[in-house]
Amino acid sequence: MNMFLYIAIGIFVVAFVVLVVYAIMTLKSYKDMEKNVSKTLDELQIQMEGITSETTSLLKKANNLVDNVDNKSAKLDSLFDGIKGIGMTIQSFNDTLKKLSSSINASSANDNENASQVVKWGTVLMDLWQKNKK
Repeated sequence: MNMFLYIAIGIFVVAFVVLVVYAIMTLKSYKDMEKNVSKTLDELQIQMEGITSETTSLLKKANNLVDNVDNKSAKLDSLFDGIKGIGMTIQSFNDTLKKLSSSINASSANDNENASQVVKWGTVLMDLWQKNKK
């Protein structure tokens, strides 16, 4: 039995050594993986800081652009108000011209009748003068 005990202890020692070797290999592999993960996280942090600064810069530029557009829009509002006033003035001027044209047409119609009368009387007077002359 002593021999079985020694054989069992030998098998146990060999198994324990194999177990320890595999545990050491696993821990080394874990250590390498941990270094890679740490390196990746450090690089990720650097990239995130770059993205954050770029995003902040982009937001500032976008805000400046929005302010610029607002200022120009306000200026355009006053320009459009001015154009609207010019349009109303032109419309008023057109209405005045229409009224003046209508008045001139009406006056011209009256003057045409008067001129026609004058021409007729002038012709009659000329005929009378011609007859008197003869």
